[in-house]
Amino acid sequence: MGSAVLDDNYRPTPEEPFMCDRQQEYFRRKLIDWKESILRESKEVLTQLKNDSLREPDVADRASSETDWSIELRTRDRQRKLISKIESALRRLEDGEYGYCEVTGEPISLARLEARPIATMTVEAQERHERQEKVSRDE
Repeated sequence: MGSAVLDDNYRPTPEEPFMCDRQQEYFRRKLIDWKESILRESKEVLTQLKNDSLREPDVADRASSETDWSIELRTRDRQRKLISKIESALRRLEDGEYGYCEVTGEPISLARLEARPIATMTVEAQERHERQEKVSRDE
């Protein structure tokens, strides 16, 4: 993988064979860029919080800082889960399973993958899954 040459303006189209080398490379880059962006942002916020908390002798400021830390920890937990999903999508790319619904085996639309590159189900399968979850929660 990683052999397809893409220019910066390339976007997958339905006219191409689904998940051809170019599309796979496009989504691989998109996933890697997203992961790197999350990691970079996380590092910047953590550095800022550390610097801010060192300058807060006031009790109210420290309490505010602790609230910021609490929010940051929840955010980091969400980011960890998202990074795990991105890594899972990258593994599916390597295995040739990326872009196909894990329930029906049908291709996931390019528009859905563009908007949510970690998608594992078609919109229809996802909606069915969410309806079933809601029914089981309501029982």
